[in-house]
Amino acid sequence: MTTTTLAVLVPLLPFLGAAAGLLLGRTAPGFVRPLAVVPILAALVLAVLVAADQGGGQALDATTELTPTGSVPIELSVHIDGFAALVAVLVGVVATCVQVYSTGYLRDDPRYPSYAALVSLFTSAMLLVVYSGDLIVLLVGWEIMGICSYFLVGHYWETPEARAASIKAFLVTKLGDVPFLIGLFALATETGSFRITTVLGAVAHGGLDHPTVIALLLLAGVAGKSAQFPLHTWLPDAMAGPTPVSALIHAATMVAAGVYFVARLLPVFEASRAAMVVLAVMAAVTMLGSGLAALAQDDIKRVLAYSTIGQLGYMTGALAVGERGAAVFHLLTHGAFKALLFLAAGVVIHAAGTNSLAAMSRMTNLRDRVPDAFWTMTVALLALAAIPPFSGFFSKESVLGAAEHVVTGHAEQIPEASGWITLVAGLVTALLTAAYATRLWLLAFHGRGAEAPDHGRQPLTMTVVLWVLAVPSLALGAFTFRLLPDWFDGHDLTPTLITSVVGTGLALAGVIVTYAAWRHTTALAARVPLGAVAAHPEGDAGLVEAEAIASHAPVYGGVAYAPDPADPGRLLLGPLHRHAAVGFHLDAVYATLFVRPVQAGASLVRFLDREVVETYVRGAGALPRLLGAAVRRAQTGNVQTYVSALLAGTVVLAVAVLLVATGA
Repeated sequence: MTTTTLAVLVPLLPFLGAAAGLLLGRTAPGFVRPLAVVPILAALVLAVLVAADQGGGQALDATTELTPTGSVPIELSVHIDGFAALVAVLVGVVATCVQVYSTGYLRDDPRYPSYAALVSLFTSAMLLVVYSGDLIVLLVGWEIMGICSYFLVGHYWETPEARAASIKAFLVTKLGDVPFLIGLFALATETGSFRITTVLGAVAHGGLDHPTVIALLLLAGVAGKSAQFPLHTWLPDAMAGPTPVSALIHAATMVAAGVYFVARLLPVFEASRAAMVVLAVMAAVTMLGSGLAALAQDDIKRVLAYSTIGQLGYMTGALAVGERGAAVFHLLTHGAFKALLFLAAGVVIHAAGTNSLAAMSRMTNLRDRVPDAFWTMTVALLALAAIPPFSGFFSKESVLGAAEHVVTGHAEQIPEASGWITLVAGLVTALLTAAYATRLWLLAFHGRGAEAPDHGRQPLTMTVVLWVLAVPSLALGAFTFRLLPDWFDGHDLTPTLITSVVGTGLALAGVIVTYAAWRHTTALAARVPLGAVAAHPEGDAGLVEAEAIASHAPVYGGVAYAPDPADPGRLLLGPLHRHAAVGFHLDAVYATLFVRPVQAGASLVRFLDREVVETYVRGAGALPRLLGAAVRRAQTGNVQTYVSALLAGTVVLAVAVLLVATGA
């Protein structure tokens, strides 16, 4: 069997598994779990074989024309270079872990068959994007992911939060997809093909007449799918879906698709210096804003969601300085430790019975209830904070090193402004990332108060997956840049000395400062009188003694989930906290600028339709009815009446004729 055939089977097997799962979900429920796991596991094995055959060398290309479409053909083609091979393996690993984890996490969910089928279809669509050599085929996978995300985020459709989040995710990503589609057609029109290799060849020979317009149109779609500023607001709300779905979306599918797309078509963006600066600004705002927002979130999954947005900002920043190897490197390491973070968070949430970090901070011994989640999540948070020798350190420092390379004048084709913007924002974000990672760890696992609830041991399928993902979270960084340099365009991904020292120093400073703030706020909280609640200037419940509230939760009710007085995020952010907690009011801005005007327009249209159009229609129907009624009343059947009316009419006509004649 040829490598091309294996590559075609990689996205096809999960698709067939999804179709079979939907068909047999009701009639043969015993086959649902094998159909969820086995096809994706087989796709992973085939993806590994394809990667081994590709070997980081010459790209594998194969194509066949689907149907004649005129001057710009649409082809079913595969284009597998080192990036595609590695990303496909990442997608397979994470999707397999998610499906295995879900068999335990959703074991009592009656809608598990449809859920598992949608996860398989989601995976198939992402693999299609990764391997596709034609932009239209890539677009098909791109849009299928959007549809699957709508259903998966809204899996718990009984809750208004899930329904609103699924609609928001769909609408925001589709908002970006409209200019994205226009950009694809504009790109194909100027290069004469949808085939990626042909497009890149045309760009290399100066075949683009409007590179800035095309690049900015494409960036709109990337901002939507990869949750970059200003279209990032859907991702934190998408946490209303099941935790395994969050892991899949954040680690290996959907949000990774935008970064991967720019990496594959990077020469198109490099053809416009203005587009590269815009890309750098978008990355910088995304990194800094998400870091501050993550430091103020109480929901553990929302902290991780904003973390994903920030890490995607790092990848976008690497692309803004023309280093797609560093971007994909960070995409791989982030996929491993972010999937681990979400799946471990699912175990913690199950044990604590809540998503709230404030509530967890009032529970003691939570880490003893979930030792597997505690240790593996610690590894993942260290990787997220870029502490050496964990994987996130190597990939994040490779991004900062690429920015330093531009700043020092070693990449003349990249605007120096892009390098400075990415470098400064990346270093500040390293500090923020370490701060919110430390805050999450302290609040979740070092609480003070009542005993954490004991829900028993988690299913083995959930805990084993955590340790499987802990291995790449620990070792993938060092392994990748030492053993796989040829897979990243042959570029040296070894972190530079200056950025490594400064970046690691800032990360350690973030850890130390956050720990010191936590110790300070914990000491203050211990001195609050029993059950005392003070009005907070932000409108929150105020300071509540942790032990008192945790041990009297039935008495104090909702106050047990009041903001934690030991939360270091409040001390670190100060007056900025209440703004960061709501994402700097960006949703409110969008509601004012877009949602309310649209709703007002809809209300106006409804008013015009009901009060004007329907009134006209009702009037048009009422007039004939009135005339008919009048005529019907005149039809009495009395001959004398008819003769009298005839004579009266004759007299009237005679008088009229006489008057006309006299006037003449």
